[in-house]
Amino acid sequence: MLLYSCRGCESLKVVTDRRDGSSKDDAFGIAGVRYLRRLARLLGSYGWRAYALPLLTVVTVLVIVDAVKGGGESPIAAVPGLGRLSPHSKSGGIIGAPPRGDGAFAAGLPTGALPDGGSFTEAGAGHWHIVPGTSAQVGTGKGHPFTYTVEIEDGVGTSGFGGDDAVAHMVDATLANPKSWTHDRDFGFRRIDSGTPDFRVSLTSRKTTETSCGFEIPIDSSCFNADLGRVVLSEVRWVRGAVAFDGDIGSYRQYQINHEVGHAIGYHQHQPCETDGGLAPVMMQQTFGTHNDDIAALDPQGVVPKDGKRCRFNPWPYPRG
Repeated sequence: MLLYSCRGCESLKVVTDRRDGSSKDDAFGIAGVRYLRRLARLLGSYGWRAYALPLLTVVTVLVIVDAVKGGGESPIAAVPGLGRLSPHSKSGGIIGAPPRGDGAFAAGLPTGALPDGGSFTEAGAGHWHIVPGTSAQVGTGKGHPFTYTVEIEDGVGTSGFGGDDAVAHMVDATLANPKSWTHDRDFGFRRIDSGTPDFRVSLTSRKTTETSCGFEIPIDSSCFNADLGRVVLSEVRWVRGAVAFDGDIGSYRQYQINHEVGHAIGYHQHQPCETDGGLAPVMMQQTFGTHNDDIAALDPQGVVPKDGKRCRFNPWPYPRG
């Protein structure tokens, strides 16, 4: 008879006690007995670790599979939706600006107020110059590889935040980031400095932004003017950011670029906060708030419901990369 020193092996002794495993009462048969003898030796040598190691292996495999599939997230880390992609068009009016003040909209929004910060240009010359420089294409661009220029309105001084090249570098680096639009293989981007681009990323003074974006309520914002093919980035917001956006100014600039370029590549409709406590969709108007009730107060007839959901700031279309 075999002797075993491990706990939990007593249940095996009845079967393994039969040396030839041939008893008519043995439901396992000879092969089963041999297997149980090997298992008993393993338990005798390793004890509880014999159970723990296979279990740990299974759990590890499940975690890896879940990570690859991207499932199992908590609401806090949920990836926000991007909304409906509209057909790309170079003619479509002003997209993404605050609504016109025709009496149906709030005259102002506390969370849309401009925070304290550096100086900005109240009024520029109303025309822009291209920042020299090009880039290789980033992203696959299976659907349409977009070309863009980076432009600064004449009269806007950029020395306070690194100069024209620093603005262009921020645009290039943001669009090249795997958390940006190129995560979708349909999109690709290439910066040019001559010819006609698909859109022009344009840092613009307060007054020219108001003219280009066509809004009448007193909240500084950016927009995409499809008739001009121009992504209008408010220099006021580039310098100051937004009260409602809790991230640093660099993160806000990334949001500003990604949100308005999102409009330029076809994401025309804004998005509400979808998961309370989760990341805000990049197509949410985070300049005005990350709380659905705040956005709904600005535009009661808009796409954002007054449902109490509150998101955290997020500058990226695909924050998980």
